[in-house]
Amino acid sequence: MHVSVAMWATTIGVLIALIAADFFIGGRKPHDVSLKEAGAWTVVWVLLAIAFGGFLWWHSGSEPAGQFFAGYITEKSLSVDNLFVFVLIMAKFAVPSIYQQRVLMVGVLIALVLRAVFIAAGAAIIASFSWVFFLFGAFLIWTAWKLIKEARSDDDEEEEFEENRLLKAVEQRFPATDRYHGTKLFVRENGRRLITPMLIVMLAIGTTDVLFAMDSIPAIFGLTQDPYIVFTANAFALMGLRQLYFLIGGLLKKLVHLSYGLSVILGFIGVKLLLHALHEAGAHWAPEIGIPFSLGFIVIVLAVTTVTSLLASRKAERLESAQQAAQAPAEAARPELEHR
Repeated sequence: MHVSVAMWATTIGVLIALIAADFFIGGRKPHDVSLKEAGAWTVVWVLLAIAFGGFLWWHSGSEPAGQFFAGYITEKSLSVDNLFVFVLIMAKFAVPSIYQQRVLMVGVLIALVLRAVFIAAGAAIIASFSWVFFLFGAFLIWTAWKLIKEARSDDDEEEEFEENRLLKAVEQRFPATDRYHGTKLFVRENGRRLITPMLIVMLAIGTTDVLFAMDSIPAIFGLTQDPYIVFTANAFALMGLRQLYFLIGGLLKKLVHLSYGLSVILGFIGVKLLLHALHEAGAHWAPEIGIPFSLGFIVIVLAVTTVTSLLASRKAERLESAQQAAQAPAEAARPELEHR
């Protein structure tokens, strides 16, 4: 797909305008985000992504549009998994609910800039070294296996967010206040300029996404090697992440099979990359997996994963309710026996 400099500039300008509108309409004044507001904005971002995919179809045909939708759905599903970590970060830094949307907005912007750098680097490497597809494919298959092992782990200990080296260096070298000062990033106390927890948590959200990009960027390059489609799919998936956090925050614990679904998707894309690498290396017997099949496979896996997760969660809730009901008579009889 040929993308001119003017098209790149226009796309980036439109994305900046959308981000600015999101900020001034919904995120300028700190407040608790209602489900209605989060749902409305989530629908808006999804419709914008669909509209952009329709534009690509009109501009360049069905193949680039299919690549965009496959990439967008994959990145969106991986982003949902990332929300688990965002919840841990918010709890770790005890972010007041009225400031959480501002933290997420700035954190997502940082993540978007960092991903743009990763995408540019990945496109340059792929253009120069076609064998990198072998590395990407093997890495995705290894990541898929790692996700399965983590999902099957019997470790019931509560997860905790571990700060990365950048955050530790910031906290050690720059004095910080022990409480939030609204949305301020810096304050001056007793003549000293101090950073606030708001700045630290924003850096936590933004820089943690670097780890997420380690699997999401190779995954989308397995669906398309067009940097324009890779960037726009990532942008639309990330920009609606803030509203999605508030919309499905309470449902995250119910998506108990999400890791299994993501592992299947990453493994599938890893195999697709390896087959593509073999084909590029001259092994023309290696089959190429087309975008229509990839898109359908991803959608079906996510749909099945969601249904089985909700059924499993409902079954667990019923079992817990039954156990509580069985324990209630025994607990009620215990004081009477003690009284006797």
